[in-house]
Amino acid sequence: MSSIRQRPEKFFVDVIKPSHYDDDGYVIQWWRAFIPSNALACLLALVQDCRDRRVLGNHVEIVVNGYDECHTVIPTAGIIRRINRRGGRGIVLIAGVQTNQFPRAMDLARPFRAAGIPVVVGGFHVSGSLAMLPELPAEIRAMKEMGVTLFAGEGEGRMEHLLADAYCGRLEPVYNHLGELPDLAGQVMPRLPRRIARRSSFFAPLDVGRGCPFDCSFCTIINVQGRKSRCRTADDVERALREQVADGIHRFYFTDDNLARNRNWEAIFDRLIALREQDGLRMKFLIQVDALAHKIPRFVEKATRAGCTRVFIGLESVNPRNLAHAGKRQNRVSEYREMLLAWRERHVLTHAGYILGFPADTPESIDRDIRLIQEEIPVDILQFFLLTALPGSADHRAVYEQGEWLEPDLNQYDLEHVTIRHPTMDARTLRDMYDRAWHQYYSPEHVQTLLRRAHVLGAGVRHVAAAILAYYGAYRFEALHPLQCGLLRRRVRRTRRPGLPRENLLLFCLREAWRIGRTYTGLGRYALAVDRLVRQIERDPQAKAYTDATIRPPATLGHDCHDARPARPAA
Repeated sequence: MSSIRQRPEKFFVDVIKPSHYDDDGYVIQWWRAFIPSNALACLLALVQDCRDRRVLGNHVEIVVNGYDECHTVIPTAGIIRRINRRGGRGIVLIAGVQTNQFPRAMDLARPFRAAGIPVVVGGFHVSGSLAMLPELPAEIRAMKEMGVTLFAGEGEGRMEHLLADAYCGRLEPVYNHLGELPDLAGQVMPRLPRRIARRSSFFAPLDVGRGCPFDCSFCTIINVQGRKSRCRTADDVERALREQVADGIHRFYFTDDNLARNRNWEAIFDRLIALREQDGLRMKFLIQVDALAHKIPRFVEKATRAGCTRVFIGLESVNPRNLAHAGKRQNRVSEYREMLLAWRERHVLTHAGYILGFPADTPESIDRDIRLIQEEIPVDILQFFLLTALPGSADHRAVYEQGEWLEPDLNQYDLEHVTIRHPTMDARTLRDMYDRAWHQYYSPEHVQTLLRRAHVLGAGVRHVAAAILAYYGAYRFEALHPLQCGLLRRRVRRTRRPGLPRENLLLFCLREAWRIGRTYTGLGRYALAVDRLVRQIERDPQAKAYTDATIRPPATLGHDCHDARPARPAA
């Protein structure tokens, strides 16, 4: 008599990367998001590795699903039904939760816990709070009281144990692995499934190392991932890139906070150079480095030969008092121009972060500093942030210990809302200064300067134009910081923040139609104006002789009262 083979039991693992709410209470979501989630890529890869190794036994099949809420409506009811059909055998991992995403993460966790499904929440808010505060803050205690498990630290080497505990029904309230930093050599490489990667403009995230030796006071990463460089090997990176290129992914975002301080940078770049120049693999990538990276022998040259086409650099300020306040001793304003030209000479598009709201800042000083940048510092794309004391940073711990005011709504900690008191400016003045900085830097005059500089230096005038549309266009027309943006914003009526009324369906649809029409009509007009300017520069026989002199921009690039960025309330 033949034996009947028993089907393996299924254990569902659903990994969710949450978004956060806008000022109207709607989840920020896009058809395609600009920035992919490395936290989601890491956790999915780790869970899939556990699945492939059958860590729960041969009689258990781990079924993995991943969702990035920045471009996907989370099918909460569907996940609950699927797990409950199997007798409640499953777990929800809410991954990479940043401070501004914590309220949304709590709202996502609530229905799963009500259905009796285990939920684990990790990310920089949980890890940073546990690392830097003497006790759990109220919102994390509330999450814990809901029955949610907290996970602090990194998942490498711990996922098998976590899943086994979940499967056996013995999850602990807190898993605290802070200070136990795993060696990354030979670890499972982050990988987003193609269906998710294609919703992030086909950028795939990849961390080739973690840790940064500097001690910037606003940074949370150094207090969670450490100040010691931990690196993946060139073999690991090559294997990951070959697999993803074979899957149709050719653009990558190396998410290391500071790739220049990765001890293996040269071995990794040499391997990528060989893949491009000998094996013909087409790859491009974006990296983040500090302002001294160009002084490392061969770093810029090898980065660009390896495929680096964009670099993000934390300038933070041109005011030495601000840099000293932030502990940013590695930044030397006198060397900014030399540093940026070193990248531009290799045809790399330069992005820089600039923080507003340091104690020494005033509206007048910010206006002066931006004019200095426009005239003296040849950076392409400048992104502005408001100084934010993020939990996990030295700034947050100092404000917390001194008992000073901190914005109680964590949803506001997105680097564009006022969350701490400034010594000389009220919240509205600070918010207005932030708004004015965007429009000042991307003034019609300076947009033309940026495009003409790009044409002269051979950096790709159309690449710079596209970046201006993506970054300034996002802020001006979508009313959001570009790092939260994407292509084609969509609002889902039923995902409004709890406590706010659900709008009438007809009124909601009419309002959304008006918003979409207004936003993309304005953006379209601006895109056409920039394109006309690009074509004018490309046809100009004298364009290559351009130097930074005063130029008169076409009126079509000016700020139109019909398409200007809508006003936002002060915190």
